Amino acid sequence: MAKTSVLARNEKRRKLIEKYAVKRAALKAAGDLEGLQMLPKNSSPTRYKNRCAATGRSNGYLRDFGLSRIKFRELANEGKIPGVRKSSW
Repeated sequence: MAKTSVLARNEKRRKLIEKYAVKRAALKAAGDLEGLQMLPKNSSPTRYKNRCAATGRSNGYLRDFGLSRIKFRELANEGKIPGVRKSSW
């Protein structure tokens, strides 16, 4: 499990991104680079990190499921992810 401080920081970034999304889009369309620099750093979408919903792990993240590769494999083997089966040939 990731540290709660890391998870909280990432959540704070997500909220800032949502808050400034409209303003950021307007400044980009106008080409106002100085105005963009005045926005908070954490309001940039590139600073948000995708994390596993179950463990908070950032590496090995699978977008389709919102889980890390490790948690995905555990849940898939237990049959808890609909439509996913272990392949065999």
